Amino acid sequence: MPLRHHLLPGIALGLLLASASARATATDPGFLLTGTAENFGTYFPSYLANGYFSTMTSVRGTEGNRAYMVAFMDYKPDDIARPAAIPGWSEIDYNPGGGWLNSTRIDKKIFADYAQTLDMHDGTLSTSYRFVYANKSTDIKVTTFVSQASNHLAATQLAITPQFDGSVQLTFPIRLWSEHQPRFPIASMSGDEMIAAVIASGQTLDNKPVPTPDRAAVWYPGYTRVLASDGDTKELTLWLDGRAEHGLTMAEAAAIGLPPGLAIESVKLEKGPYKLSLDLTARVQKGKTYVFTKYIAASRQDWGGDARDNVALAKAARQKGFAALLAEHQAAWHELWTSDIVVDGDPDVQRAVHSDLYYLLSNSTVGTAWPMGACALTPGYAGHAFWDSDSWVFPALLLLHPERAKPIVMFRARTMQPARERAKQYGVKGTMYPWEADPETGVDHTPHFAYGVFREIHVNADIAIAQWQYYLATGDDAWLKQQGWPVIREIAQFWISRVTYDKAQDRYEIHHVTSPDEAYDDVPNDSFTNAAARKSLQIAIKAAKLVGAAPDPQWAAIAAKMYIPFDQKNQRHLDFDASVPHDKITWMGSSLAWLMYPNLDLPMSPQVRRNDFAFQLHELKVHGDDPNEMMMVMLAVGAAELGDSKAAGEWIQRNLVGFLKPPFNVRTETVANNAGYILATSAGFVQSFVYGLSGLRIEDDSLAEAYAPVLPSGWTSLTLKRITFRGKRYDIRIDRDAGGKARLTRTAL
Repeated sequence: MPLRHHLLPGIALGLLLASASARATATDPGFLLTGTAENFGTYFPSYLANGYFSTMTSVRGTEGNRAYMVAFMDYKPDDIARPAAIPGWSEIDYNPGGGWLNSTRIDKKIFADYAQTLDMHDGTLSTSYRFVYANKSTDIKVTTFVSQASNHLAATQLAITPQFDGSVQLTFPIRLWSEHQPRFPIASMSGDEMIAAVIASGQTLDNKPVPTPDRAAVWYPGYTRVLASDGDTKELTLWLDGRAEHGLTMAEAAAIGLPPGLAIESVKLEKGPYKLSLDLTARVQKGKTYVFTKYIAASRQDWGGDARDNVALAKAARQKGFAALLAEHQAAWHELWTSDIVVDGDPDVQRAVHSDLYYLLSNSTVGTAWPMGACALTPGYAGHAFWDSDSWVFPALLLLHPERAKPIVMFRARTMQPARERAKQYGVKGTMYPWEADPETGVDHTPHFAYGVFREIHVNADIAIAQWQYYLATGDDAWLKQQGWPVIREIAQFWISRVTYDKAQDRYEIHHVTSPDEAYDDVPNDSFTNAAARKSLQIAIKAAKLVGAAPDPQWAAIAAKMYIPFDQKNQRHLDFDASVPHDKITWMGSSLAWLMYPNLDLPMSPQVRRNDFAFQLHELKVHGDDPNEMMMVMLAVGAAELGDSKAAGEWIQRNLVGFLKPPFNVRTETVANNAGYILATSAGFVQSFVYGLSGLRIEDDSLAEAYAPVLPSGWTSLTLKRITFRGKRYDIRIDRDAGGKARLTRTAL
């Protein structure tokens, strides 16, 4: 047959089924998450990603799913920047003669013996079932991955074993999405106008039942316009060039691998406004397995070439073969997992920490200057970079994968100019980084309805602290001088112009601030903000001396007299100035626990620390509603700092309840709110191990044991594998001595 010379790489593909089974057996169960037919009604999609591009998952494993690309943004006028959904690439559809697989209703009788496994160790999604419909049945196996070894590549493979003889149809589409409707002028709408517009569109912003995403009416995807597309039925390729609305260009290509000896009846190219596809009809034999593979290459402006280049990449991938590409991808993931968090004694906690690490690693890059979007490679929170990137994700990665933490601090160095321009806009000096930064440009894209968070200026201090932490963890003097120091210096200048001196009290204050407990959106002297500002000024003094610069004398003067509100009678900190009533119902109840968070770790006596923590717990009960998980994970850290292993273990367990959506442990913002893929919460859970239970802190002279380690009851040990600090690697293990007391040991590698 004329097509057969294109099919030769498929000879090796039949080995996949046996090797996939062997891998599943060999993989540590702590890396496996499996969905069954019981999850059909509550299936919360996960995603496969390599930090550069992604695809969402779906029940059948074959559907057309939304896909996204790093910092690839839609800039439609009057809207905020939002991630443009790139053409869906993972879809393969199959029709045995009675109906198309992807159009058939999800039912456990139709999708019999169903299982879908996310293998986090290998970075693969494998789906299997018997498709029983219209008096015909076919055994289906699907495997998809986005390459961790070759960042422009991905592949999905469908193996069918029909239980009949006859003709079948298959289609290999690239799905072209239409522009989301309705789109709102979010750049100019007030909160009340937004709510009214959402209601007028027949939607609500209320919490939704699983698996419906919350706030989809606001965080919808941007649009990629296809500029040119085509395919070749002889070469079995598809390609397209596109552009995000008013944004960057992108390209995709697919090369199809068919099983050897397939009796092909026809191959057609389908081109339409919503689908570009190769459609195949072939004859199959009962009991014989046929393996079809779709090789994908993707790129965007400033990262890779155009569609022609991608066609070459996809064809080269096909020539190499699925098994070889998969092996390279698995090897890359296995190398990542040499740095790990190993919990001996609680399999559920082990799976949770692995899933959180998996999501962080799936969204990180190396050698770039891109941050992490708040909700990963999804449209949640419009893909913007918040303090989540610097204060939550960055510390979680820093000791385990410093090379993957580095792009986060590099992003802030790369986007200093828009931060300078924003400072001028608000009449202050230095740099004023936005609450919501476009991940490509660094420009402020906070929605107008959230305009008040321009006062949530602790983000500036969070950024400076992260820059310093990177230096301390790596000891990279050249980086500090060229990249970190300019960021730290100009943030210090910002604080000089933002503080107010109270002559009567002989202290410096910061007015008109939004607290991390954001319902308090215009308060004086938020304790977290003032403490973080003081620390960033102290950092600037240290950094100046290291790079041979003269520190501004005002930095030390302000830091020495920075006001941190304190209740002398009750010997605890206040959330903010005592003139403001602390009486609102919020996600957090209070933000005092965040004074203990590892990057800030405000110095205080043990008694004050206990009092702060007790007040936080009280307020969470009295003034908290549907707690934000960023708060919940910090309670585990706070309990560990107090040496309370029982409470620390209980808070860790609490983080497994409700927040992890099945079947793939997708963390949502709160238990009731399905705003999903919040990377800060995954990172916070990781921090509760790396810095909480261990008591470790990154200090000026060492990775110090600032607090005694704790080990929850029932656990045999906790090991932080292959921690990296200043170029040296360690295994750090917490277990118990003969008397049952937790102890920490370091083993140099």
